Amino acid sequence: MVKLDSKTCIEAATAHFSGLHFDVEYPAVMYMGANKVPFVIGVAGGTASGKATVCDMIIQQLHDHRVVLINESSFYRGLTPEEKANVGEYNFDHPDAFITEQLLECLSHLKANEPVQIPVYDFLKYQRFSDRSRKVNASDVIIMEGILIFHDARVRELMNMKIFVDTDADVRLARRIRRDTIERGRDVNFVIEQYAKFVKPAFDAFVLPTKKYADVILPRGGDNLIAIDLIVQHIRMKLGQHDLRKIYPNVVVVQSTFQIRGMHTLIRDRETTKHDFVFYADRLIRLIVEHGLGHLPFTEKQVITPTGSTYIGVDFCKQLCGVSIIRSGESMENALRACCKGIKIGKILIHREGDDGKQLIYEKLPHDIADRHVLLMDPIMGTGNCAVQAIDLLLQKGVPESRIIFLNLISVKCFWMLKGFLWLVFCAIPHHSL
Repeated sequence: MVKLDSKTCIEAATAHFSGLHFDVEYPAVMYMGANKVPFVIGVAGGTASGKATVCDMIIQQLHDHRVVLINESSFYRGLTPEEKANVGEYNFDHPDAFITEQLLECLSHLKANEPVQIPVYDFLKYQRFSDRSRKVNASDVIIMEGILIFHDARVRELMNMKIFVDTDADVRLARRIRRDTIERGRDVNFVIEQYAKFVKPAFDAFVLPTKKYADVILPRGGDNLIAIDLIVQHIRMKLGQHDLRKIYPNVVVVQSTFQIRGMHTLIRDRETTKHDFVFYADRLIRLIVEHGLGHLPFTEKQVITPTGSTYIGVDFCKQLCGVSIIRSGESMENALRACCKGIKIGKILIHREGDDGKQLIYEKLPHDIADRHVLLMDPIMGTGNCAVQAIDLLLQKGVPESRIIFLNLISVKCFWMLKGFLWLVFCAIPHHSL
């Protein structure tokens, strides 16, 4: 167990994070043909200790990974009419207040890369919404947050890292009063009475003893920036061990920012209008094309600026053409023309005919394509069969594999069938493929 206080953080800041010796076991993962196991983090601590703030800071720093946050309070059980009538006597900080079996089931499904429905709890009516739930898909990182998230050994066993947020009791009480009065519409006197009667005794009896299970003890919560940065470094290191881009250096995925993920959300939303879909898809395609052009060979070039000074830059590759796989590939042509003025564009049509699986291939390519670098465009890749056939055709035409750059907006299934030395530039790949 590591307690990340200020002294520890300063001493560890110059060392590799693994030097902190976390007592955590990580499951072995097959690189090929198997889904990557999500990295599960448990964040526990007293009520209003800053757990949510710590989780939010971790999520913000892991913006290039898919992260899902699940709150233990979603698994409160609904109160009976008798309990509601005497709600002031009900202890929400007792382990029996939660449906742990359902939490365990949801976490087990997420670990198996299966989507789950998380209940939504109404803190004003002390009941779950019967007509509302939150769908959560498997992600790279799953953060489980709650006061008693370490209480059940079965839940702890599913976690790869356990963080205990350690905050002064007076600070926690002040935060709880503000939160419960503003966000949950409760009376101040009621909050203080509940704290003295249930929260403080429950913390001493159930929450504080779970501190011993933590791999990381985080004093001062979200104010401990160095400790949070070290935690994120450790998570990134573990995620990088299962990244196929480390194994296949020719696979390039455009860096996922909130802007790019926002555009992906819009083009995947069934409520998005046709006009908006085309607009945001074109924006993403333009980014992919620009990214692909960055992998072309360049030569150094020296020019004279209008002020008479010398500037040493690079010159673009001259022998270049685009090839679109009909029909969807044509949607990427405008972006390529906007980036490369006067570029030649060829076309390939691959069509499956009948039940025997015959491929009828139509091609119209530049006559000197063997001497060019080729940007092969196919925005949506399903099985990958069309892409493989198109690449085989280019190879038959004499195009070296190293001169082919495959541009793709969304890869629906596996992409490692496109093996070799060609560059593969994607904008989005399912999280279980990386």
